[in-house]
Amino acid sequence: MSTTRPYPPGDRGPEPSGASGASEGGAPGDGASTGAAAVPPEGPQTRRIRLDGESGVVPLARDFTRQALYAWGWLPASSADQRAAAEDVLLVVSELVTNACLHAEGPEELFLARDNKVIRIEVSDRGTGQPAPRTPHRAGRPGGHGMFIVQRLCLDWGVVRTPGRSGKRVWAELGAPA
Repeated sequence: MSTTRPYPPGDRGPEPSGASGASEGGAPGDGASTGAAAVPPEGPQTRRIRLDGESGVVPLARDFTRQALYAWGWLPASSADQRAAAEDVLLVVSELVTNACLHAEGPEELFLARDNKVIRIEVSDRGTGQPAPRTPHRAGRPGGHGMFIVQRLCLDWGVVRTPGRSGKRVWAELGAPA
């Protein structure tokens, strides 16, 4: 698991000046668009989509995430750095959902949360395994790069299990674009 977070898990440090303390905005899964001239929402925002039983879950998850990034003002990107940050989010979503498909009986749900500093991605599944980057990482060989990519791109990532319930939530956090 990554240990690059400058604050303890769950603590994202002080809010940037001008940040609002608003609670969750929009209904989970709400597809509202902010429009091209709209100001990105302040404070925490969340979205979720059920993936259990759906076909084509990786493109479905990427499209859902892309819509959230537009609604939250990450897209359209106004700079190369902002575009790269959005592409990193889409790549991490793809990797986590793909891992759930390949190693954990399929994903149940994708949950996205953002505030003014980070976006958190959570993919829940019914699997019992423990995701981990392959060691040693073999860059020239096909397959086995998913969690290595997640580890390299994210501020932090981990696994949450609920006692008395099968499965887990694999989460990852990426920094907001500047």
